[in-house]
Amino acid sequence: MNFTPNPVAFTIPLPFSLFGQTSLPIYWYGIIIVIGAIAGAFLASAEAKRKGIDPDHIWNALLFALLFGVVGARLYHVLSDWAQGDPLGYFSKDFLTNLVNVLNPRSGGLGIFGAAVGGALGIWVYARFAKVKFWTLADIGMTALPLGQAIGRWGNFFNQELYGYPTDLPWGIPIDSAHRLPQFAQLPETARFHPTFLYESLGMFIVTGLMLYIARRWDKTLKPGDMVLLYGIFYPLVRFFTEMQRPDAWTFAGVPVAQIISITAFVICSIWFLYRHTGAQSAPRGKTPTRRPTPTPTTNKPASGSEVNS
Repeated sequence: MNFTPNPVAFTIPLPFSLFGQTSLPIYWYGIIIVIGAIAGAFLASAEAKRKGIDPDHIWNALLFALLFGVVGARLYHVLSDWAQGDPLGYFSKDFLTNLVNVLNPRSGGLGIFGAAVGGALGIWVYARFAKVKFWTLADIGMTALPLGQAIGRWGNFFNQELYGYPTDLPWGIPIDSAHRLPQFAQLPETARFHPTFLYESLGMFIVTGLMLYIARRWDKTLKPGDMVLLYGIFYPLVRFFTEMQRPDAWTFAGVPVAQIISITAFVICSIWFLYRHTGAQSAPRGKTPTRRPTPTPTTNKPASGSEVNS
């Protein structure tokens, strides 16, 4: 593969100067993120109809999830940059410039763990406002979220980011010198790299299929919050392995932080899910397990008037 994409899809001329710019570039990254969000919302809307829930709740909750999700994703990304010594320079200028850079998602990336937490908070706020059950909306949202992630990861391709180590495999992708990490700057222009974004995208398409299959196959036995827990099992698995092809990963004690979070989430969600579906917790929704009464032992008493004298 010899194609290196242009991150700018098109530009919009401005009738006035905005921050010294006379045109507004529209990036493929943003377009693809929006496409992923809309695709996920359509899938969630279909799930809502299947469950007898007004699909309007999905589209309304999407606005809250996107707003809170972008804030959470941005905070996670900026925090990871700060923890690595601020290589992207978010905190290297005056206070106002730093604040603008931190809040502006166009100046850097987004972190999916922060997006998931922020999006869940947004759904909770909407559920409180609309007086609907949070776990019902969250389960539907988590069923569709993997589809949005699978599509959204292609935005990294157009930004020439989220690539791995050099490779000779036929699906390796070129990265131009302006987008290479410092440790790869001296490699020849013909060098190819693992498409980490592609690995995660394919993994999340598989997770989407699994989530939909489980949601339909075991619809009568799943409990509120189960789909959230299953997402907390499946996505960390995908992320743990794709993180092995992240040479720019944020690390702690030499271990990628995303892997630490993934292992923690996987263990907690797995134990919680198993606990809910074993023993007394495994009763169907709305029912409590019943026990067969234990028979009381009886003793044989002689009938009245029939005592035997010794």
